[in-house]
Amino acid sequence: MPYFSEKLLVMHAKLLFASLLIFLTSCSETPKYPYGIAPVSDVEEYEKSIQKSPSNRFVDLENELNLARFDIRYATANNFTSEIIYPEAAAWTRIDVAKSLSQIEDSLAKHGLGLIIFDAYRPYAATVKFYQVYKDTNYVASPYSGSRHNRGCAIDLSLYDLKTGRELQMPTKYDDFSSAAHQTTESPDSTAQYNKVFLRKVMTEFGFEVYNYEWWHFDYSGWDQYEIMDLSFAQLKSSSAD
Repeated sequence: MPYFSEKLLVMHAKLLFASLLIFLTSCSETPKYPYGIAPVSDVEEYEKSIQKSPSNRFVDLENELNLARFDIRYATANNFTSEIIYPEAAAWTRIDVAKSLSQIEDSLAKHGLGLIIFDAYRPYAATVKFYQVYKDTNYVASPYSGSRHNRGCAIDLSLYDLKTGRELQMPTKYDDFSSAAHQTTESPDSTAQYNKVFLRKVMTEFGFEVYNYEWWHFDYSGWDQYEIMDLSFAQLKSSSAD
């Protein structure tokens, strides 16, 4: 009987040790989303959301806009991180955002102008990366709340002349993290000031809201109705919902 009890104790101890090891291993693993955000990261979940509301659909702006130029900086090292963030250059938005941009494009064409797109939908993982590089949340979104870019409802853009192909003068370059880029800062360059105000006027006429810290950034009205996403461009492209 004592021998039998000893065997049970040894077995019990082994089981306890194994359970403790599994627990410690799981605790040491870095969670995929450590900032309290659980974005949509599954294509099937995204496709189900479209069945509930067609406005959740993402579309590729290169297929929706006819005159826009695309200069997707985060697919290059020519950005404030000096690193390639996106594996490919792409600009996606929710379908209603794209419709408004198409109307804006038509309106601008009457003035001989076109859009330059710098960034559109941004996977949540990229927002986390930006925050790790630059923690001023006036200029990069907090990973604790996510970005409107993550919802497919924000656009970074400028203007160019359709005849000459030249980018219009603006108060600063894209992704300038200084007060000179603010909407409320009067530019000493009267042409740049005029162009900034003109861009703002057109964007707000067609359903976008101003972001005060960046002249190039506009949020689609109703952005808070959409979920934060962490699907790659490749996943959006391959989705049967596309």
